[in-house]
Amino acid sequence: MAIVKPFRGILYNPQKVNGSDVMSPPYDIISEELREELYLKSPYNIIRIDYGKNQPNLDKYALANEFFQQWLKEGILIQDDDPCFYGYEVSYKYKRKNKILRGIVAVVKLEEVGRGIFPHEQTYSKPKADRLNLMKACMANTSLIFSIYRSKERITSKILEKIEKPYIKAKDLDGNEHRIYKIRDNTQVQSIINEFKHKPLFIADGHHRYEVALEFQKEMEKIYPNSTDAPWNYVLMFLSNIEDNGYLILPTHRLLSTSQPVKDLLSSNPNFIFREINEKFSDIEEFVEEKGYGNFGVYLKDKKWYLLKYIGPSLDNLPPELRNLDVNILEEAVIKQLFPQREICYDINIDKGMKLVHEGKCDSIFVLRATKVEDIERVAISGLRMPPKSTYFYPKLLTGMVINSLKE
Repeated sequence: MAIVKPFRGILYNPQKVNGSDVMSPPYDIISEELREELYLKSPYNIIRIDYGKNQPNLDKYALANEFFQQWLKEGILIQDDDPCFYGYEVSYKYKRKNKILRGIVAVVKLEEVGRGIFPHEQTYSKPKADRLNLMKACMANTSLIFSIYRSKERITSKILEKIEKPYIKAKDLDGNEHRIYKIRDNTQVQSIINEFKHKPLFIADGHHRYEVALEFQKEMEKIYPNSTDAPWNYVLMFLSNIEDNGYLILPTHRLLSTSQPVKDLLSSNPNFIFREINEKFSDIEEFVEEKGYGNFGVYLKDKKWYLLKYIGPSLDNLPPELRNLDVNILEEAVIKQLFPQREICYDINIDKGMKLVHEGKCDSIFVLRATKVEDIERVAISGLRMPPKSTYFYPKLLTGMVINSLKE
């Protein structure tokens, strides 16, 4: 179902830069403060291209392209002479457990969503406009779309497990090591292409980027009709096998700000059981996970944790595939129903959220269970979407590890 191709990637020159100095996290998780730090880290940090600063009398997208072209001229960035696939590997630690994420970087033929490529989350319009402007200016995919697939045969996975000698390495802000390998062997390349012919792909991270790539394709088709194999008919993707169990899906917790009395509304609603947590626990996420479906941790200004359990009716206003997801219960039965006057922020860091409650910057945290990959597959195949921020795939891929040119 998916058409994947090797391509002539553009990569940093490890003879001229240190990978850890020039890579950056994805643009959508970068704060203003972090952007400044990355600017100072290296004059060649990819942040100058992928997430440039607004400056007086300067078009940040045109400036991004100036950096891009200059670095190519200087040999800071180098484009491979021949197409190849790229193995991408991350060694990381989460809650004292060592894990490895592996996947293949390829260009994937664009299809309308639902035709072999399936999103699972709703998107916002503003980030899409930014990404489209950047793509037009640089004529390149500067960051990866993270997609997952399921293959019990594990053909590509076995190739990735045996590759050696990374081309470039970089550490992210969490200390995780990212490595890129080149896969040029013709037999391996063909095996990878063949494996994906019958595999649906599920977008894990990068929904905006995929929708932008489709929009860019349509615009280019108006200028160059019948250019069926042009580079803009493909998009840069990282593809990881679900069967490898290499990534984590973390919950994105909700931070609520409201003028309404949170505790009173939760405790008086007949659709919920609301009680203070008296049991000892070391990890609220694990505690909520053990409680199972329809249970949420709630932290309030009294500096106490509460358990909120949904006992109300089925969410019949939603399609069956969405009704039994914790994220939809929280969105539909709690936030929308009880708190019409609200502001919602999202974060995976509970300690940070607790600090914001202590400082009076928000009123409560709602902790929910992580979405399961089987739920993602089921919802996506049905042509439906979960609310924004329903999933947080970890570890995050670094921007700048591989760039894809959209020029012919």
